[in-house]
Amino acid sequence: MRKIKLLNNIKSKELEKLDSSKYELSTDAADPSAIIVRSAAMHDMEFGPELLCIGRAGAGVNNIPTDRCANEGIVVFNTPGANAEAVKELALCAILLSTRDILGGVGWVKSIAEEGDGVAALVEKEKSRFIGPEISGKTLGVVGLGAIGAKLGQAAHALGMRVFGYDPYLSVEAAWRLSPDILKAAELEDIYRESDFISLHVPYLKTTHHMINKESIAMMKQGVRVINLARADLVCDDDMLEALETGRVSHYVTDFPNGKTAGAKGVIAIPHLGASTPESEDNCVAMACSSMIEYIENGNITNSVNMTSAYLVRTGYPRVCVIHQNIPEITDNITAVISSCGASIKNMINTDSSGKSVAYTMLDVSEAPEELKDNIMKINGVIRVRVLP
Repeated sequence: MRKIKLLNNIKSKELEKLDSSKYELSTDAADPSAIIVRSAAMHDMEFGPELLCIGRAGAGVNNIPTDRCANEGIVVFNTPGANAEAVKELALCAILLSTRDILGGVGWVKSIAEEGDGVAALVEKEKSRFIGPEISGKTLGVVGLGAIGAKLGQAAHALGMRVFGYDPYLSVEAAWRLSPDILKAAELEDIYRESDFISLHVPYLKTTHHMINKESIAMMKQGVRVINLARADLVCDDDMLEALETGRVSHYVTDFPNGKTAGAKGVIAIPHLGASTPESEDNCVAMACSSMIEYIENGNITNSVNMTSAYLVRTGYPRVCVIHQNIPEITDNITAVISSCGASIKNMINTDSSGKSVAYTMLDVSEAPEELKDNIMKINGVIRVRVLP
């Protein structure tokens, strides 16, 4: 029986689908084989030798020490696209909230409730205070054309908007999903210059830290509306607040309120609701569980953020899974040990992609004698070995 530990208050009908004869779920499991997490901080956690993988029920993994996990032979999975529909819908809502002063109008109506029969007349007299432009015919710039950005672009185009998208790292799979109605910007600066609305859908990296700042805002149209439902630190708050004061930015919608932005003029602060739908939570848990179980039971890796994808169909042979440093000749050393144990290799995949310090080799072998695992572990650079029946 393998233990799966739940961090945060994760409740999903998808957890009920796990095979209870193989897996035990709890919030206080000691020495778990897997951990499912949402936003709990894990950087200071110590991981036991039994921990094989961590499943992040969401896309961002800033709360997980992914490099340390790789060096300890722990695969970290995330769930790209599982919450795309929920975030897309909130982004559409953000666009509309940033045009007409809907929130201000609703709040004002509540404030005059005591006027009783006079409310209707007051509404007709004062409603022009909350006027705002239509979105049809306006230009939306979508920065990041992954699952969320692509869905938002298509939905905005269906509402009559002209949509520009920018993504220098667009995958082939994402490109196939992309609607031809979304115009491709050659440079990020084109998005800044052309757009009436800018919506951010990129991960937080060193290269995207404060990408919206004084310099990028200076390229934007007067009165632009900026939407950030992706990561808080994509936007420099001080520069954004200054732009709101001058009118360069009309409204800033953020899903990450803080002490500076929560009550600021021109800021619409949403309490981190991007993926807060029951459907999204179920989708994220389902994808995380699926990736972890496939890795635990078959050694296959998909949707990992610290290991390269690897997949082999099971054919009935024992399977040897080796996480190791990405150094020369280590694969040759592994295959030599297998041969020395009297086994032959039936199938094999090695993910020694450049740029990663840790690699993964998976081999189906004719037999797996007891000494095989220990002998592979003795190879310099090997981090973890598993033999699956």
